[in-house]
Amino acid sequence: MVRPSFHGREIMERTASLEGITVIDFTAMMAGPFATRMLADCGADVIKLEPLTGDYMRYRSPIRNGRSAYYGQMNSGKKSVAIDLKSPEGRAIALDLVSRADAIVENYRPEVMAGLGLDYDTLHKQFPRLVYCSITGFGQKGERARDPAYAPIIHAASGYDMAHLKYNEGLERPATTGIFTADVISAIYAFGAIQTALLHRERFGVGQHVDVTLIDAMLNMLVYEMQEAQFQTTQRRPLYQPLKAADGFVMAAPVNQKNFEGLAIAIGHPEWNQDPRFSTITAREHNWGMLMELIEEWTLSRPAAECEATLMRAGVPCSRYKTVGDLLAEPAMIDRGTFEEVSDGSGPFSIPRQPFTFSDAPVVSRPHVSDLGEDTAGVLGGMLGMDEARIADLRARKVLL
Repeated sequence: MVRPSFHGREIMERTASLEGITVIDFTAMMAGPFATRMLADCGADVIKLEPLTGDYMRYRSPIRNGRSAYYGQMNSGKKSVAIDLKSPEGRAIALDLVSRADAIVENYRPEVMAGLGLDYDTLHKQFPRLVYCSITGFGQKGERARDPAYAPIIHAASGYDMAHLKYNEGLERPATTGIFTADVISAIYAFGAIQTALLHRERFGVGQHVDVTLIDAMLNMLVYEMQEAQFQTTQRRPLYQPLKAADGFVMAAPVNQKNFEGLAIAIGHPEWNQDPRFSTITAREHNWGMLMELIEEWTLSRPAAECEATLMRAGVPCSRYKTVGDLLAEPAMIDRGTFEEVSDGSGPFSIPRQPFTFSDAPVVSRPHVSDLGEDTAGVLGGMLGMDEARIADLRARKVLL
C-alpha cells in the first residue's frame, strides 16, 4: 500500500501497526518524547504541542547550525505545533485537537495539566474513549507526587545508585550519572502500557488513565536487590567486572558449566576443570574474585580483540569494551541495519532503529525532524479546518508560532 505522505514523502510499505492512531504529545525533556517517538515509529500520527519557546531539549548539545541532534533523535517523525497553552484560545485549540485523538501523553507534575483544564478527570468526562498517559517521577498521589524528578534524582532515590556503589568496592561515593536510565526505562513502560490501554479500549469501549512512574520503573530493574533487601543471604553473588587487556578492557561471562569449561581450555588452564575451587558453579561463586584475577592474568598480555575472538570461539560470552563511535563505524552493525538516517534543517544524522521488528508490520523512523511550530498551520488547517486568516491572527497575538 501507499502510506500517506509525511512532509511530502510517500512510503511504499506494509501497514504500520499504529497506522490511524493519533497521539497528542504534551511531553518535554526525555522520558515522554522517547515514548512518543516509539509510537511514531510504529505508525502513529504524533502531534507535539510545544510552548512558543520550544521543548528545552531543542537547545541541548550537540547543536549544529542552531538545531539539536539530541532533540532530533527523540522527536523525529512528529509534527510540531507551537502554542501558548496559558492563553484561553490556546487551551481551546488544544482541546479541539484532543477531541480528535486516540491518546494523550504528558510528563508534567500532576497540577500542571489540571491547571490547564487538560487533566485526565476533566477530559475523560468529555472523551471517555481517550487513553491518557502520565509519566512522572513519583506518580499522581502521595507525599512525593509533586516533587520535581529528573532521572539522576530517581537513580539516587530508587536504590539504583547505591546498589552500584555496593558492587564497586573501593569507591567512596556513588558513580557520576551521565546516562539517563530512568527516563529510557519509563518511556519503554509507557510505550507498552499505552498500547495495552488502546487494546483494552477496542475490547471494552472505554479509555483510561495510564500512570507511569520513573521510580517504579527503576525498582523493577533491581530484581535481585529487591529480594536481597527482604531476605538476607551470606552467599556471595558473582559480579561481572571489566578485565584489563593489553590495549583496553574485555568483559567475559562464564555463566554456566559449559562456558567455564570452554574458558579454562581456551586460556590454557584445563586443570581448572578439576580444581575444587572452580569445578562447580557453587565453588566458583565462592571463589569468583580469585577466578577473575586469574583470568585477567591471561587477558593482560593480549589485545582486547584477540581475547574476545579466542573466548568467543570457545563458546564463552565475551566482548571488548567499545564506544558508540566504534559501533557507528562497525561493518556488522551497519550491515544489519542498526542505524537509520533522519534529517532536520541542519542536515542528516544517524539514530539507532528500535530494538524490535515485526514480521508483518514496519517499524521505521520517519526521516524528518520538524522545526519548532513547523506544522502548526498544516495540523490546524487539516485537523480543525482553521483557515489561513485565523491562523495569521492567532500568530499575530502570540497564541501560535
